[in-house]
Amino acid sequence: MLQLDTIRSQFPALQRPVIFLDNPGGTQIARQSLERIQAYLVETNANHGGEFATSRASDAVIDAARAAMADLLNAESPQEIIFGPNMTSLTFRMSRALAQNFAPGDLLVVTHMDHDANISPWLRAAEDRGCRVRWVDFDPATGMLDLEDFKAALAGGPRLVAFGYASNALGTVNPVEEMTALAKQAGALVYIDAVQYAAHGPIDVQRIGCDFLVCSAYKFFGPHVGVLYGRRDLLERTRAYRVRPAPAEAPGKFETGTGNFEGIAGTLGAVEYFTWLGEQFGHDQREIYAGAYTGRRLTLKTAMSALRAYEMELSRAILETLSGIPGACVYGPKDVRHLEQRVATVSFTLEGYSPEQIARHLDQRGIYTWNGNFYALAVTTRLGLEGRGGLLRVGATHYNTLGEIERFGAALRELVN
Repeated sequence: MLQLDTIRSQFPALQRPVIFLDNPGGTQIARQSLERIQAYLVETNANHGGEFATSRASDAVIDAARAAMADLLNAESPQEIIFGPNMTSLTFRMSRALAQNFAPGDLLVVTHMDHDANISPWLRAAEDRGCRVRWVDFDPATGMLDLEDFKAALAGGPRLVAFGYASNALGTVNPVEEMTALAKQAGALVYIDAVQYAAHGPIDVQRIGCDFLVCSAYKFFGPHVGVLYGRRDLLERTRAYRVRPAPAEAPGKFETGTGNFEGIAGTLGAVEYFTWLGEQFGHDQREIYAGAYTGRRLTLKTAMSALRAYEMELSRAILETLSGIPGACVYGPKDVRHLEQRVATVSFTLEGYSPEQIARHLDQRGIYTWNGNFYALAVTTRLGLEGRGGLLRVGATHYNTLGEIERFGAALRELVN
């Protein structure tokens, strides 16, 4: 059982009298991450590879961050972890590298459910290399990906399949293990965008079997840093776009220029926050992973499972609140009997009000939400909402309280009444 007062004390920003439901766009930062950033800049601020103390200390921090992210994602090796400015930059960088091996006529598969950062890089690669693109649909009524359409797309023998772990617009959690297995059977590389899911549940890249998976630390209580997992054998044989003095081996060959070392240190701090969370509140989850993980990897899995269980309560509260608002139309999974199908990210429209008007009304009451398309352009286009202001998105995470959801509901009722 999570103790919300204790958890919220780890987030300095939460001491303000406002409600953060803008989390899918970026969570608040944990104290452990802030402390790592400050300590790096004060104690170890130096460039990479120098024969002096602060450079050696800086490299040790980056190595520790790489190992921490490998533990969080259950990568086989820390050398499979690549840091970059953000998920979008990393995906463009990797798509450019992988596209060197694409041939005219090759098939790439993307979905209408994804953030554009896992669509446009592949569209551009297809344009550059003369590849074909096959789009996979989702059901607008349920918000669920069309698995039959996905299977039909695989029949074309794609070189690469790109899809999301969870939708940043609809909240839908995709069956990534099943989808990856199907794609691998079809001979495709699998590239998963886990930016939306990483703050909401455990990830195991080895169990999933994907080739690449990307996430962003600022979506899981850290700073603005992107993280890419890549299967080591693929990273080693993929030719990187790099300057000549840069490392010729992975992961360094993909980390162009001087890194955001203080941000990477902050990413280490975010994983240390999860470790603290698991040590404090993950004990009830340990039996789930008996024999599967040890050490910090076990602690991290219990942390993510504990917060996932609590966030299902938040999902239920948001969905039940919106079901009682006249004129509210929720997009994405709505069945409270199957909360495992979503994260606590819920988007809706409200009859008579634009998403922008709703967001402004909530802001005046100290409740922060997002309106628009959230770069999930394919989603709002498919729903017919792109020209109508898009959606209003409420995104809760484990530091939010049921009381905050009640206040959100009261503010909405005030608006419609």
